[in-house]
Amino acid sequence: MSEKRPFILGLTGSIGMGKSAVAAMFRGLGVPVFDADAAVHELQGPGGACLAPIERAFPGTTGPAGVDRQKLGAAVFGNPQALKLLESIVHPEVAELRRVFLADNADAPLIVFDIPLLFEKTGQHGLDAVVVVSAPADQQRERVLARPGMTVEKFEQILKLQVPDAEKRARADHVIDTGVSLAETRHAVQRLVHLLTGQQK
Repeated sequence: MSEKRPFILGLTGSIGMGKSAVAAMFRGLGVPVFDADAAVHELQGPGGACLAPIERAFPGTTGPAGVDRQKLGAAVFGNPQALKLLESIVHPEVAELRRVFLADNADAPLIVFDIPLLFEKTGQHGLDAVVVVSAPADQQRERVLARPGMTVEKFEQILKLQVPDAEKRARADHVIDTGVSLAETRHAVQRLVHLLTGQQK
């Protein structure tokens, strides 16, 4: 058995920075991507492992379609204790899905963990490097405010909870700029994949 294991890259970025687009670019290059948000959706969806414990902790927030995200959001928003309780239900299950994902992709040279709140919550434990997706603040604002149901107040509240972009960039091993054309961003992702998988010419 060779001792080779995948290089584990953490992918993060503040709201509206284009992280999902960059994750899709990694996938398009054949890099396995573990999407923490998608894992949470699965766990909270119909038949998800977190449904029963969430219903016990927050009665009335789930139904046949899974977690009612608006009701659950209202139950935990601005309430640190409630949020902690919810995280204590969800995080161990996400960790288990991540463990399975790692086992399933043990032969890949590079895998990406897409972690929205990497600097805010989960930390860099178990990651070989971190890439931050970033764009100029005015572009970020424009993208986020174009989302349905988004308000300036909501956006500012989210920003307050997130580590500032400049600090993320400073703490990152790599930065992908999405303030440029899609082609330029895709090229930057390709270069990074080549660099990390040792295919650098």
